[in-house]
Amino acid sequence: MEPLGENDIRASFVNCSKGEARRLSLPRGLAELPWADLDFLGWRDPGAPDRGYIVAERAGELVGVTLRVPQGGPRSMMKTTMCSLCLTGHVASGVSLLAARKVGAAGRDGNTVGAYMCADLACPLYVRGKKQPLLAMRYKETLDVEDRITRTLVNLDAFLDKVFRVEDATAQA
Repeated sequence: MEPLGENDIRASFVNCSKGEARRLSLPRGLAELPWADLDFLGWRDPGAPDRGYIVAERAGELVGVTLRVPQGGPRSMMKTTMCSLCLTGHVASGVSLLAARKVGAAGRDGNTVGAYMCADLACPLYVRGKKQPLLAMRYKETLDVEDRITRTLVNLDAFLDKVFRVEDATAQA
């Protein structure tokens, strides 16, 4: 991913207002991020731990989505869970259900889509082995790094498809 500036990131958000995009917290050390190892930019808001953000290139344009962690009870630290984007296995606290408001009227009506993702949104670094999950034993895969990157991007694109998908009210009747 090419390095992004603050204005590009803020202008990319599609599921929040421009005012919300202006107020969101950007990742610390933006200029020092490992851009060459990022296929998309994902981060959690340190001031609001229930919020996360993803900015990715889609059809030649930057697309940013805001994410929220739904309220829930305590999770077991003994369970192993897997990110639906990069398929990295984590102890339970390493994966979070993150929900994105849908684009347009559906999102304004409160409709969301969710997926279980790496809690720190560092999927590109896990895929490349630049960051290790707390799970004592990593799952062995036969795919090489490039194929794992491709799989992660396909999974991210499928999630973004759901964020953009407009439901046809007549099809549900």
